[in-house]
Amino acid sequence: MDQVRIAGVGQTPFGKYLGVGVRTMAEQALDAALLDAQMEVGRIGAVYFANALSGLITGQETIRGQVALRHTGLMGKPIINVDNACASGSTALHLAWSAVASGQVDVALAIGSEQLTHADKAVTFAAYASGVDVEEREAQDRHAPSDRSVFMDIYAERTRRYMQRSGATPRDFAMITVKSRQAASLNPLAQFRTPTTIEEVLSARMVSEPLTLPMCSPIADGAAAVILVRGAASAASRRSVYVRSSTLVSANADGVDPVCAVRAANGAYEKAGIGPHDIHVAEVHDASAPAEIMLYEHLGFAGRNEGVRLVRDGVTSVGGSLPVNPGGGLLSRGHPVGATGLAQIVELTTQLRGEAGARQRHGAKVALAECSGGNLGLDSAVAAVTILSV
Repeated sequence: MDQVRIAGVGQTPFGKYLGVGVRTMAEQALDAALLDAQMEVGRIGAVYFANALSGLITGQETIRGQVALRHTGLMGKPIINVDNACASGSTALHLAWSAVASGQVDVALAIGSEQLTHADKAVTFAAYASGVDVEEREAQDRHAPSDRSVFMDIYAERTRRYMQRSGATPRDFAMITVKSRQAASLNPLAQFRTPTTIEEVLSARMVSEPLTLPMCSPIADGAAAVILVRGAASAASRRSVYVRSSTLVSANADGVDPVCAVRAANGAYEKAGIGPHDIHVAEVHDASAPAEIMLYEHLGFAGRNEGVRLVRDGVTSVGGSLPVNPGGGLLSRGHPVGATGLAQIVELTTQLRGEAGARQRHGAKVALAECSGGNLGLDSAVAAVTILSV
């Protein structure tokens, strides 16, 4: 397999942009990535376009990437549409990496754009509900809620089990949100940039016990893009960032341990020839605040039931020895589903280049991104882990 380098990254600000559209945001992210790479669009040999839920909201299905990119100079190139729930962007990156590493193309683009805002929130929440086995849900006579994402009920159930076995408390989860907002306050592309307090998080509206509203990732629109090229840089003016490994797995047939995040991480570590102790900075799928703590354990950053220690001790905060979600994570940067996994790569590339400003993890040389998606039984349906290094 050939060496694969990140030549350019780009991202729009994440937020609620009713009426802006998938195409406009995709064009903005692409332009930013091309500018960052100092590259002409014609050099791109293959495109992997991530979009998970917008089709259910806007009505544009099947040729989403071709429609979104039709005015960009990419038409005529192979454009592959990627839908893999919340891991859509990470999956697009995995496919782009595979194409470049195998020598199929010299340059590949992974791009994700998502329009989730709708005048009727019930439409958006119904779209989220498609990320589970609908037949299983109907057999259990469970109806998708119209006032929230069905995933918050799923995360709440997992959280209650985790609290019983680990001793974690709602205050610990509030600390994750506070950490997230503090990081996002330093990221001009984040959706929620106003710091908050533990008391404000705990006293907010309850969504699904014990998750209050700030503990849940928001509805967001946005786009992100990553350009991958084959080979080492010849005369780079900045630090070159390489994809050290990329893994993608689905849930076990019975949906039990080892969960897919664990297996994806173990595969990525093995391929990269490193372990969890070698990671300097990470971005993980904090669709809910407790999910971040559980992922500390799944990724090997902490032992079983010991993830809360990392947040209590400030290890994973900006300025800590292992900052997690320094860009604000899904909780505060925002979660436009198809773009999320690529926004993680944008943040980690910025960190490894040493260009993250006040949220910089000094001396960062190795980074990890984890993104999960959907739900099957007791597990996420899919998980992707990417390791980057300089």
